[in-house]
Amino acid sequence: MADADLDVIIRKLARQQHKSLTAAVKARRARYLALAAKAKDTAGKQRFRVMAKQAFEEGTAAARRLQMSADNAADSYARAMRRAAEALAAEPAAAKKKTSKMAASKPAKTSSVSIPSPIRTNRSALPVRSAKRRPAP
Repeated sequence: MADADLDVIIRKLARQQHKSLTAAVKARRARYLALAAKAKDTAGKQRFRVMAKQAFEEGTAAARRLQMSADNAADSYARAMRRAAEALAAEPAAAKKKTSKMAASKPAKTSSVSIPSPIRTNRSALPVRSAKRRPAP
């Protein structure tokens, strides 16, 4: 695994977590359905069935979000590594071009035109805001 890229490892770990989370969701659903089977009145049975359905939907949604988040993280990492590799490959070529251009060009003349400085406000004329601290929770 030392040679594997991190995006592959991220996807593998996410797959494992997705499987274990899905198994836990199914177990929770089965538990509520078992409680529904044991319930003596119809209202209790219906309540446990609804809870089983809600637990299954929420759990599968959480598993889906986890999988999407891991995919996004893996894709982001892979993209960043590709960009870094491209930048490193392009760096020597750009350095060669720059040095050859600098050697061929003459030094630039400086102009006598002055650039005006940005306008600054008088800070003493601005109102002072008092810092109110909130108590720590």
